[in-house]
Amino acid sequence: MNTRRRKPAPVPHLRPAAARRRRSGLGAARRQRWARALGARWPLIRRWLLGAFLLLVAVLIVIQAREVEWDQVLHAMASYRAPTLLKAAAFAAVGYLAYSGYDLLARPFGERDPAAGRIMTVTFVSYAFNLNLGSFIGGAGFRYRLYSKLGVDNPAVTRVLALSLVTNWLGYLWLAGAAFAAGTLRLPEGWILGSGALRGIGVALLAVALGYLAVCARARRRSWTFKGHGIELPTLPVALMQSVLATTSWAAMGGVVYVLLPGELDYPVVLTVLLLSSIASAFTHVPAGLGVIEAVFLALLGTQESRFQLLGALLTYRAIYYLFPLLIATVVYAGLEASWKRGRRGAAASPGT
Repeated sequence: MNTRRRKPAPVPHLRPAAARRRRSGLGAARRQRWARALGARWPLIRRWLLGAFLLLVAVLIVIQAREVEWDQVLHAMASYRAPTLLKAAAFAAVGYLAYSGYDLLARPFGERDPAAGRIMTVTFVSYAFNLNLGSFIGGAGFRYRLYSKLGVDNPAVTRVLALSLVTNWLGYLWLAGAAFAAGTLRLPEGWILGSGALRGIGVALLAVALGYLAVCARARRRSWTFKGHGIELPTLPVALMQSVLATTSWAAMGGVVYVLLPGELDYPVVLTVLLLSSIASAFTHVPAGLGVIEAVFLALLGTQESRFQLLGALLTYRAIYYLFPLLIATVVYAGLEASWKRGRRGAAASPGT
């Protein structure tokens, strides 16, 4: 009897190409699992990242605020006389009036086209809450809420919101492009951007604004569908009105700060700094740009104006352009809600319902 063990049959090896395909398949499956896991947790991760960023900004603001001589800042705020405050309030009124006309450019809204006064009221309320609480709550949330009460359907509100957003940033393109390209502001040494680079950015912004007008004037296709929402390209006259209203709104905002600054600064310089601080606020997503606007002004104009004068002017600007309109918008919104509730009660109590 033969007691020798038989050798196991050799396991056939995969060919190099097949082995690579097998390894790549396993890697692709692993990446897909990671992508699905990340996608499921991304909303939570994004909220944590945003919360951490806002906390960091708050810490930096507190650190900077501890170094401010607040008694001198409050003294600078208290030194404003009534004519100066009235001038600043007049600029603020012009800015809000121009912005309130944005949504009028989207008419007609559909079968239920609200009156012009109602549209401007909705736009004003949305703008005030947008500046103080962010675009998600103010620009979008209040528009959907208020326009739905006026009988406007969601697709029409989306179209209005998109046109308003484009209008606002079109005005920014015109003003910032002209201010940056003209070289009205010399950036401090050590900044990431130099004055030459800023001029180049200004030229690019103007080119984008001109390109928008050209597309509105000559494009053959005028509508698209994106994620179920219809997008319509405005006509050239509407695009020109967008430019006029938005540049007026942004320019009036700069006028408020200019009136409140007591020094020898020119209006184009103040407007340029405000435009830079506004885009910084938009990128950081800090509500009302709290601390961001002040930091940009201090960095760019701190050598030309005292810190307490700058901070006093900016805090007064916030009171005039942010907080006081927010107070009015809150009262108006509460009145609208109360009137709609009374209307529902009256309809329920009327006979035949």
